[in-house]
Amino acid sequence: QVQLVESGGGLVQAGGSLKLSCVASGSIFGDKTMAWYRQAPGMQSELVARKVSSSRTDYADSVKGRFTISGDSAKNTVDLQMNSLKPEDTAVYYCNIKARTPWKDYDYWGQGTQVTVSS
Repeated sequence: QVQLVESGGGLVQAGGSLKLSCVASGSIFGDKTMAWYRQAPGMQSELVARKVSSSRTDYADSVKGRFTISGDSAKNTVDLQMNSLKPEDTAVYYCNIKARTPWKDYDYWGQGTQVTVSS
């Protein structure tokens, strides 16, 4: 069973930066969408950013201009560079890779990494 392993979370002051990284423990084949989600306490999970293809990335309005998603589909790695962090960015961040093949769709999740931004 393929697992996604995240790293890079932690505590940072407002205005600071963090980089989250995610790597798959095995091979993932198919047409992939690589993404980061987050969930703050008492809140629903929300999409932060996703990389649909080499030329298309989507961002939540709240992080546009501050966060950048990058990834290597062949290596099954996805990163999230977070700049100008705000206290409202505090959440558990989850890496996600969706893969579509002709016979089945796959949906992989990481265990989550805590990001805490102090004011």
